[in-house]
Amino acid sequence: MKCPSCQDVTLVMTERQGVEIDYCPQCRGVWLDRGELDKLIERSAAPPPQTPSPPRPRPTARTRTLSIPISATAVTATRSASPG
Repeated sequence: MKCPSCQDVTLVMTERQGVEIDYCPQCRGVWLDRGELDKLIERSAAPPPQTPSPPRPRPTARTRTLSIPISATAVTATRSASPG
């Protein structure tokens, strides 16, 4: 099918939220068949399906969670070269 706006460009079909839509790669116009806009509106208003969150990795000898208190005073760190 040709783009109604450009008239010489073939529309590309893609799927969004389970609805096939046609778009023009040149003018980026989107063309919907009857009822497709209503389907998109319904599906975008619906809450997304619940997916379980991935399990958090357990701390091992290599990974640790550190709590570092924050002080209001500035701390200056110096490093001295050790003879070696």
